[in-house]
Amino acid sequence: MPRARAAVLCLLLAAPAGAAERMTPLERLGQALFFETALSGIGTQSCASCHDPANGFASATAFPEGAVPGHFGQRKPPSLAYQAVSPVLHHRIEDGEALFLGGNMADGRARGGALGDPAADQALLPILNPDEMGLTHTACLAARACDSQSDAMEAARPGVCAMPLDVVTTCAAAEPAEPLPETLATVDLVQRALATFEASPQVMRFSSRYDDYIAGQADLTAEEAAGLRLFDGKAQCSACHVLTASDGQGAVLTDFTYDNLGVPRNPENPWYRATVNGKGRDWVDRGLAATLEADPVYASAAPGLEGAVKVPTLRNVWTGQPRAYMHNGWFQTLEGVVRFYNTRDVWPRCASDWMTEAEAMAARCWPAPEVEATMNRDELGNLKLTEAEEAQIVAFLKTLTDR
Repeated sequence: MPRARAAVLCLLLAAPAGAAERMTPLERLGQALFFETALSGIGTQSCASCHDPANGFASATAFPEGAVPGHFGQRKPPSLAYQAVSPVLHHRIEDGEALFLGGNMADGRARGGALGDPAADQALLPILNPDEMGLTHTACLAARACDSQSDAMEAARPGVCAMPLDVVTTCAAAEPAEPLPETLATVDLVQRALATFEASPQVMRFSSRYDDYIAGQADLTAEEAAGLRLFDGKAQCSACHVLTASDGQGAVLTDFTYDNLGVPRNPENPWYRATVNGKGRDWVDRGLAATLEADPVYASAAPGLEGAVKVPTLRNVWTGQPRAYMHNGWFQTLEGVVRFYNTRDVWPRCASDWMTEAEAMAARCWPAPEVEATMNRDELGNLKLTEAEEAQIVAFLKTLTDR
């Protein structure tokens, strides 16, 4: 059985009982496209390659190789689970300042303006990124989707694949100056189908032990319950990873805002060595600031948000498989993440700014933050947690894993 088809079967077997039978044609199409390797430049990679359903729709490695050998993205692929409910990027005024919320991607560049849905905007970006899935242009996407998933495409929107396009010649052509008009409806369907699948119970399962606990159907251990109290109290985790449920579903454990936590640079990031990165180790991930700077309306807010990245959901943050944490994958363990939140401003600065998490933990120091000027100094850094309390928080975080 081909790998992509086997992954689909595994996902169906792992989904909530009856969920597959209740899928709409658009959700079914989105699921098929999510595992379709033909949507990558050389036909070897799918969305699931970097967003593994068996690992909480996240990657097992911080920097998975793109479809083109030797190419890597600038950041760690985030989990796609529970991201489909993020609102369009917008702002509101809090304490006299603009607070930005919504959008998708760590830097918010999938704003949701084009289709009114950040998840639909996001779906297109990795596919067309030459360092990720590496498809050449949207006309090629339309042709590949119709060639590989014609029945599902037609079931979702009859007539959508009636295009005068040849897959080989279209994909071999240079990037068109403008998207071809006859492919717009097809590309729109691909984006909406992927976003609809990501919003479905196949991906947003709300089936963790924590959900069972909230529903009164399970108990937490004493250590987990203590971790929950700390999470919602002394550790201040719930200030951003909110526990309040909304829209009749469970809590998504993010407030969709952006923050600079002072995470160090990751010396293992291959982007520092990429030939297309002319800055080498001087390159700085500006996060939301780079997105806002390109918008005349929001450009003036960019300086105060240098290095700010989107607050992720904490659902499926632990699956028992290898994971990397934060936008640049510097952390390899949940224990390290919690220790950093607790002691970032307590432990001394490391002698080198180019250390791994394991090296820093062993030396009981933290490297300099990648962006220091805008670092959050109010909700982390010196939480005064004991090591036992850190362990309790980690224990609670492990109850957030979906079945």
